[in-house]
Amino acid sequence: MIVKPGQWLGVLGAGQLGRMFCQSAQAMGYRVLVLDPDEVSPTADLADDHIVAAYDDVQALGEMAKRCLAVTTEFENVPARSLELLSRRTHVMPGASAVGPAQDRCLEKRFIESMGVRVAPYADIRTEADIEAASESLFPGILKVARLGYDGKGQWRVASKQEALAAFNEARQVPCVLEARLDLAYELSVVLARDTEGKQVFYPVSRNIHHEGILAVTHVDGLVTDASRKATQAASQIAEGLGYHGVLCVEFFVLKDGSLIANEMAPRPHNSGHYTQNACVASQFEQQARVMAGLPLGDTRLLSPAVMLNLLGDVWLSGASADPVEPDWSAVLAKRGVSLHLYGKREARIGRKMGHINITSETFEQAVSVANEIVELLQLPVRAVATQ
Repeated sequence: MIVKPGQWLGVLGAGQLGRMFCQSAQAMGYRVLVLDPDEVSPTADLADDHIVAAYDDVQALGEMAKRCLAVTTEFENVPARSLELLSRRTHVMPGASAVGPAQDRCLEKRFIESMGVRVAPYADIRTEADIEAASESLFPGILKVARLGYDGKGQWRVASKQEALAAFNEARQVPCVLEARLDLAYELSVVLARDTEGKQVFYPVSRNIHHEGILAVTHVDGLVTDASRKATQAASQIAEGLGYHGVLCVEFFVLKDGSLIANEMAPRPHNSGHYTQNACVASQFEQQARVMAGLPLGDTRLLSPAVMLNLLGDVWLSGASADPVEPDWSAVLAKRGVSLHLYGKREARIGRKMGHINITSETFEQAVSVANEIVELLQLPVRAVATQ
C-alpha cells in the first residue's frame, strides 16, 4: 500500500510528538487528522482536521478509519481495543499487539527477556504478600506502577521491604514492579524504524542524562562502541519479536562492569531521538510518516555531532516573578549551530515539557561547549559532558 501526498494520515493523541509528526507529514504533502479529547492541543493547532473525542469513542474511531489510509499513535497508553477496532478498517502502525507489551512494565520485562535481552532483576507486585516474599537482593530498589507511569512519575526509591510496603500503599496498591537498583555507568537509547516488509534502519545510538526522572540532555557523537553495537542488536531483536511497524525506541543501562540491561521501550518517536531533526538526513518523525505511507525508509546518517537539551516549564518559571517569563530566545539563537523547537503549549508548568534545543557542530566537543553556554544562560539543571 502506498499513501499518496494529499491523502490522509491519522494520529491518536495530540501532544508534542503528534505535533512534530504532523509537521513532517505535512512537509511531505500529507493531510493529517488527529483524534484527541482536548479541544486545544499542540497537534490540533497544526493538524488539517481534529476529531474531538475520547480514544475509545467507537463512532469517532470509525470516522478516523473511514478517512485515513493509515493511523499511528503518539503515546503508548491509547486503549489496545481502540487500535484493534481501527485495524479492522485501516492500517495501524504500530498495531495493538506491538503496543500492548509497552503498556505494562511487567509484561514488557517478560517480553524483553523472551527475546534473549537482559533486564534488571525484578518482581511483579500485586499484593503486600508479594513484597514480603520478594528477594532481599532487590533492595535497594525502585517500585514502579506497572501502567501509566512516565517521566519519573509513579516511582519510589525503596531501601527495604518496609519502605516498599509504604510506597505500594501510596500507589493505592495498583499493580507494580519492583526493580533492583543497579550500579550504572551511563544510559543510552536506540531509535529505529521498521517497515511492513521487516526492513529496519537505526539511528546513531545516543547517551542520555536524566534529572528527577525526566530526560535532560542527549549526547550523540557518532562513535560506534561495543555497548552501542550490542544495544542496536538487542533493539533489533525486540522489534522483530514484536513484528513492529513504525518508529521504536529502546532505552538501556550500561553497568559499570560493561554489561547491558534493557530498561524500557517506547512504541513511538522518543525524546532522545529529537536530535534527528537537525543532525540526520531524515528525522524520526519523517520515518514515522514514511512507514505509514508505505514509502522507502529514510537515510539515518548523522550529518554532525549533536546535543539535545530538554526545555521544561521550569525555564519560564525560574525568575523572581511568580508569573511565567519568556526566555531570551534571541540570546540562545545567536549561538552557532542552535535550533529551537517549541511545542506551542499555552501554559508553562514545573516539569512540563515545553520544547527542546538541538545543537550541532563540526565536532562533538564544540557542540558540548555551546550546549553548556545555553545551560548557563537558561539555568538548566544538567550540563552536557564532553567525556563519552
